[in-house]
Amino acid sequence: MTEVLNTNRKAELLSTTVEHIDITKFDARPIVDAMKKMSFTSRDLGRATDIYNQMLADKDCSIFLVIAGSTSAGGCMDLYAELLRNKMIDGVVATGASIVDMDFFEGLGHKHYQALEVPDDDTLRSLLIDRIYDTYIDEEQLQDCDHTILEIANSLEPRPYSSREFIREMGKYLVENGKKENSLVKLAYEHDVPIFCPAFVDSSAGFGLVKHQVDRAKEGKPYMVLDAIADFRELTDIKIKAGVTGLLMIGGGVPKNFIQDTVVCAEILGHDDVQVHKYAVQITVADVRDGACSSSTLQEAASWGKVNTGIEQMVFAEAGSVMPLLASDAYHRGLWKDRVKRRWGASFD
Repeated sequence: MTEVLNTNRKAELLSTTVEHIDITKFDARPIVDAMKKMSFTSRDLGRATDIYNQMLADKDCSIFLVIAGSTSAGGCMDLYAELLRNKMIDGVVATGASIVDMDFFEGLGHKHYQALEVPDDDTLRSLLIDRIYDTYIDEEQLQDCDHTILEIANSLEPRPYSSREFIREMGKYLVENGKKENSLVKLAYEHDVPIFCPAFVDSSAGFGLVKHQVDRAKEGKPYMVLDAIADFRELTDIKIKAGVTGLLMIGGGVPKNFIQDTVVCAEILGHDDVQVHKYAVQITVADVRDGACSSSTLQEAASWGKVNTGIEQMVFAEAGSVMPLLASDAYHRGLWKDRVKRRWGASFD
């Protein structure tokens, strides 16, 4: 009887799925134009949107989407997929959680759920429900994600892989076995857009990859490994080849620093003519006073020789509330229609 009650309670809590916003269904240009005439965060968002549109209009500019945080789980997943599908980004640098626990997870057919109530978290644990603020994830479904990563790892030649290489294999898996058309990982595979996760194992993938290595070691067989240095080398190689670059950053953390550091790395490799990132937008709620990278301003990044101070904008706001406006504005202005696909992922074939 207790098991039945728990099953019913779990179903009750996981009854309302998160619906991802569709930027093609509404035109944010009028409200963004109006916000440009306001002050505070509204004006900051207006200028950030202008800068993103400048990136799209610059025929020489390669644009990197940089994601940290849980906006994908919170309803921006289809937004990011739409940017990729429409040539509005040319590369992705993200946390492992954004790519694996959120996007790949839904690509397998699973869902994120709205928490209409938040009972005691010990109760959630007993029901195998994980919580991200007011969003729920079914832990049993997340374990399916872990095992799928294990399955992919077991199918590969035992050698070092960059996160880009492994995520490409995840995209291939979704093409063949996926349940969702609008997956960033799947679309990246199809459009040769590279995805880098510099802290890849800090995600659901980590469990599957650890089990892969432990199982192989017990069997006395070689196993695949992730090469973090290859990540840095490959991304720096793209920066050198790209020349003009723009950053659209949601959150901060490791992905933010990783993409910015490509400029310094290129210089270390002898490319004294490498350009700093010409355009940069960051949307974050982090407080600048703690000296952390997540909150450091883009002007501060200029002191490190990473970002141009002339065309940058910080927007201090929760990204899920402002990214739909920025992305919808850019989509409906249509500057992306004249952009060419850069296919940076294919440069490693």
